[in-house]
Amino acid sequence: MLGKRKTDPLGRQVALFLAVDRVALGVGVLFATRPALKAMKFGEPGPAGEALAKFGGGRDLALGLLTLAARYDREALRTLLVAGIALDTADAVSLGLASRNPETRTAGLGGVVAGSAAALVGLWSWRRLG
Repeated sequence: MLGKRKTDPLGRQVALFLAVDRVALGVGVLFATRPALKAMKFGEPGPAGEALAKFGGGRDLALGLLTLAARYDREALRTLLVAGIALDTADAVSLGLASRNPETRTAGLGGVVAGSAAALVGLWSWRRLG
């Protein structure tokens, strides 16, 4: 065990909180797409909007479950946190672009805040585990 670094409990706890949050969001968007989009202030989606939302929900569900599966492996947990940080940052940028449209402005701005916050919290946790 010499040289093996101990996992920071708070960093791990925050990483697992992000994973559970991602699973909940993924399940909601994947299996209750219309209510989830309405709760996020997107309004009534068309079939294409629902399909794209399900795509994102599946992505979040998969990443959340993988992160939970890696809960005892600090290096794997850190790798999955980096993936989450990248995706959350991409979501914030994408939803920032969506906020330019008056019909999706509220949802877009909410997504910028949520995606940015998740990316920053993920970065904090990644650093704690490093």
